Amino acid sequence: MLNANHEGLDLPRWQARLDELRDKHHVPGAQLAILTGGTVHELASGVLHRGTGHEVTTDSVFLSGSIAKVYTAALVMTLVDEGLLTLDARVVDVLPEFGTPDPEATATITVRQLLSHTGGVTNDFNHDTGRGDDCLAEYVKAARDVALDCPPGTLSYGGLGYVVLGRLVEVLTGRTWDEALRERLFAPLGLGHSMTLPEEALRLRVAMSHLGEPGAYPDPAPVWDMMPRSVGPAARIITSAGDMVRFAGMHLAGGAAPDGGRVLSAASVAAMQRRETDVPDKWTVSADGWGLGWTLYDWDGIAGYGHDGAAIGQYGYLRVVPEAGVAVALLTNGGAARRLYADLFAELLRELAGVRMPEPFAPAAEPPAIDWAELSGTYRREGVVITVTEGRMRYEFVDGMKDLSPALDMELEPVTGTVFAASGAGPSFSEDYMPVVFATLTDGTRCVYVGMRATPRVAV
Repeated sequence: MLNANHEGLDLPRWQARLDELRDKHHVPGAQLAILTGGTVHELASGVLHRGTGHEVTTDSVFLSGSIAKVYTAALVMTLVDEGLLTLDARVVDVLPEFGTPDPEATATITVRQLLSHTGGVTNDFNHDTGRGDDCLAEYVKAARDVALDCPPGTLSYGGLGYVVLGRLVEVLTGRTWDEALRERLFAPLGLGHSMTLPEEALRLRVAMSHLGEPGAYPDPAPVWDMMPRSVGPAARIITSAGDMVRFAGMHLAGGAAPDGGRVLSAASVAAMQRRETDVPDKWTVSADGWGLGWTLYDWDGIAGYGHDGAAIGQYGYLRVVPEAGVAVALLTNGGAARRLYADLFAELLRELAGVRMPEPFAPAAEPPAIDWAELSGTYRREGVVITVTEGRMRYEFVDGMKDLSPALDMELEPVTGTVFAASGAGPSFSEDYMPVVFATLTDGTRCVYVGMRATPRVAV
């Protein structure tokens, strides 16, 4: 049963639990925000920077990583509401500069497909086009030479598509993506601790990224954020957990702002939560499907939506349970953040919304026999090369992603004949088991999904 007594939220108990679990999982600093009963509750724990010892406060800000995609999706839906755009418009008709090396695919990819990660475009094209206001335009031009991961219509988590959507917003509004966000989302919702640029963040208390080995507190990273401005629509909104659940609150309110003004239509809010595609990998982000921007969950019949984010040393988690009127956001700056999320959200969502979260992903107790000849080979997409041999996988960043992380050598333990639990990924990916899913694309090409991204096999 759902707990309707949201006014009785025991904040001291949850503060103690946040402190305890943060320390257990070696997370330097964390923010937790809970929207329940129409009220936002904000908690903070730990330090922003282990080198300075400055404490996390509820008005500190963190990098939210890919949670930025949901904001960009909402921004696109404001254009749909205004009649400036339709979801099934071909992207090239609205944005002639858009292209891929496949002319047929270029001519068919739609706005809906980019929003739902079914456009076939890649994720790790980390192309730096400078700090100027033309950075998205230049990125989209450069992306014309980047190969698709898979045929359009197939799910493959793709950040490149969200940069294209950000540029589409610029063309239709005459504003930069950053300005459009401020004017269409941040300002109407009163999100005073949400921004996109470092110079805007530095007026506040900013969390530093931390990196390190499992089992100990990590150290401050060499730089705060390794991502260029050009990937902002896919990966950079700087925010507080409190502001994040206020953004989620607009969706819970059917598109209305706290003052009653309308940010999105009820129809657009519903469309974002409607399932557009199933997912082959139901474990990496606990996804059961994908909508327009939102990751969709089915917790034993209780529907939810949300998104995860990673920004090379900072990790964020947002979960929304509409039937309970609950939204929970956790922002962290390193360590075993996913374990902190799993422990804390399992308790919070069970108490506030009657949700039972899935058991941790792990190898099968009785592993099946595996035909490694069917799976072995070299898999390649923009930014990543994956080499699979019997029982092993090497995951290596290349191209523009080359210096973001060292290569990972992992053991593959069977779950089924095509699903494996990879160990040894480290905290940047998962301190537990990372899902690796083999599949076949519609054109017959073998591919492997790691982190929801389809990587096609290029050599046996």
